[in-house]
Amino acid sequence: MTIAPDAPADELTAPLDLLLAQSALGLGRRMLPNRSWLRLSAGLARSPHRLIGRGRGLAVELTRVARGTSTRIPAKSDKRFADPAWEGNPILRRTMQAYLATADTANQLLGDADLDWRDRERLQFVVDNIVDAAAPSNNPLLNPLGYKAVIDTGGASVLRGVGHLLRDLATAPRVPAMVESDSFTVGGTVAATPGSVIYQSRVLELIQYTPRTERVRTAPVLMVPPVINKFYAVDMAPGRSMVEHFLDQGQQVFAISWRNPRTRHRTWGFDTYGQAIVDAIGAVERITGSDRTHLFATCSGGMLAAMVAAHLADIGEGDRVASLALAVTVLDQSRAGLAAAALDEFTAREAVRVSAARGFLDGRSLAEVFAWLRPNDLVWRYWVNNYIQGRTPTPFDVLFWNADTTRMTAALHRDMVEVGLTNALATPGAATMLGTAVDLSKVTADAYVIAGVADHISPWQACYRSARLLGGDTTFVLSTSGHLAALVNPPGNPRASYRVGPPDAEAADAWPAAAERHPDSWWPHYVDWLADRSGPEKGAPAALGAADLPPLMPAPGSYVREH
Repeated sequence: MTIAPDAPADELTAPLDLLLAQSALGLGRRMLPNRSWLRLSAGLARSPHRLIGRGRGLAVELTRVARGTSTRIPAKSDKRFADPAWEGNPILRRTMQAYLATADTANQLLGDADLDWRDRERLQFVVDNIVDAAAPSNNPLLNPLGYKAVIDTGGASVLRGVGHLLRDLATAPRVPAMVESDSFTVGGTVAATPGSVIYQSRVLELIQYTPRTERVRTAPVLMVPPVINKFYAVDMAPGRSMVEHFLDQGQQVFAISWRNPRTRHRTWGFDTYGQAIVDAIGAVERITGSDRTHLFATCSGGMLAAMVAAHLADIGEGDRVASLALAVTVLDQSRAGLAAAALDEFTAREAVRVSAARGFLDGRSLAEVFAWLRPNDLVWRYWVNNYIQGRTPTPFDVLFWNADTTRMTAALHRDMVEVGLTNALATPGAATMLGTAVDLSKVTADAYVIAGVADHISPWQACYRSARLLGGDTTFVLSTSGHLAALVNPPGNPRASYRVGPPDAEAADAWPAAAERHPDSWWPHYVDWLADRSGPEKGAPAALGAADLPPLMPAPGSYVREH
């Protein structure tokens, strides 16, 4: 692994690469005292009047709390204290108010220390996790929901809660289960769109979906999913499936399903997966007779697809890419919050060493890191539900997909961490794909880039900067919601909206004001955009596959079922 020695320290790394590194090493090291803590102490010591003032202010507020005169209430968005007992019971109200006052003071002290952005991001993660864990709503002796569950169930909730806790501690990831493992069935209630596997290699299965209209567009769409998750984020439950929606609009749709690698596949890196995408494009061309294929790629799959598109452009075959859609994909990985702050060369090397020894990065470790990046939403909410109330979590297809983890090969882990640490894709020629230098400005196919405004994995500002690296006519879309909810976004949601426009503004934060705002999902907008670039309609194929690529098995295939 080669790390550029002169890469600017304040402009490195992306969320995905932090996750890949910390999944190998564990997030516990982020909580231990380090130099950032020393700089926090020094910063507070330089302003003792602020420290004294904060302490005096907290003491005054705690006195008000004890007397019952405090007016402090939780934010409207804070659901931890929604039960009326937190307000009606004088002991619980005082406990809640004391907690809120202390939490506010902790965050104010962090701001008073006047730290640089890197130290602030590192310590904000520590403060957030400590403060969230200390919430009285997480205490089974205080939370009124627990007592109500005991009364309602005659004590059975306690036994169920203990059982859930022991089960979750026994297996990785050791966080409360967000969904039961049998709540959905792959190929039945998710990944259920009819089709066939028409090509299989050691690395992937290629699915062709059965047309749902009598006539279809000439240029097909190939879905390239992340390499660290199962493919069916694009084919969730019926009615919530992007594949299903595209088929209903007359598109020919294919999807890659990556193999879940094992130790023997440790050497599969960028070139292995890049060649697999090129092979899949070739199979799509042979089946459809089209010499142009739309690529729709997500997250880490988007990184690979963009690199493949640059490779094809470099060898004179760029016209094979009819368009490039990148969803929640970061290519320019500069200064991205906690990720940029937390990852360094030592962390990267250690993470790569750990995965190399095993041959892969376990997806369950990645799921644990995801959870602790949003502890209130993804840990403590389910702590209360599963353990304190003794309930099973509500079935949700997105969370089922999230728990259906996959492994990442050691070589691919190494390649992705290196690209993130050096921000290689933002510099022409700094990375390679299949023996050619990657220059994203050579990708002149029209591009459609989607980001989520609340995405904590691929910040929308980083996705915006990534869109500006491409050389073609680019449309940028900023959707509501976060990483996956921005993607699984079927029409008909009254709370959904999106902004759309070219990424002309140099600064990402200046773009929304000039962009057009639309209600509902971006899916119909993309389908219309796609139709304009998909050629004339023709009759839908009477059968799937081709003479030399016959159907091998029904969708969703066999690789998606491997654990």
